[in-house]
Amino acid sequence: MKTLEENFMLAKKQDRRAQKALYDLFSAKMLAIANSYTNNIHDAEDILLNAFMKCFTKLDECREWKSFPFWLRKIVVNDAISFVRKNKNILYMDIEIADDYSEEDGEEQFGEINIEEIFSQMPVGYRLIFNLYVFEEKKHHEIAEILNISEGTSKSQLSKAKKWLAEFFKTKENEKRNIETSKI
Repeated sequence: MKTLEENFMLAKKQDRRAQKALYDLFSAKMLAIANSYTNNIHDAEDILLNAFMKCFTKLDECREWKSFPFWLRKIVVNDAISFVRKNKNILYMDIEIADDYSEEDGEEQFGEINIEEIFSQMPVGYRLIFNLYVFEEKKHHEIAEILNISEGTSKSQLSKAKKWLAEFFKTKENEKRNIETSKI
């Protein structure tokens, strides 16, 4: 089995086996990233394939094999954001809201957390901002620039996403308690 470095160097020379090896190595993680933005596995698969096509045609732009995973991730995230912006008609409310959300509400322990279930139910606008802020570690001014919204809208949507998550976890906890009390 060849190393990442060897496959990277061969893929730069258009070696199809090396490209497939890179695809096999990174496709599952990149698919999960794309799916976290689209919440639709078929759309995520399209984004993934397009991102790899772009990756392999522009591989010379990635100078070092060590930065390849980060470079590929950036392509996937950018393509996912572009897809969502073009196809989802996200509506953002361009207003500031008072942040009356308590941070402690979201810090309760709930046992197992199913990220896919959470993202499947979270509104698209909240999910997009949440992903960029939490997982991609973007600042609000960067998010505003990427999505062509105001910085206030980014902050507002993140605040609403946090409130939504707190409600989601409260609902799950109540469901869990109801099931436990019905067993007694």
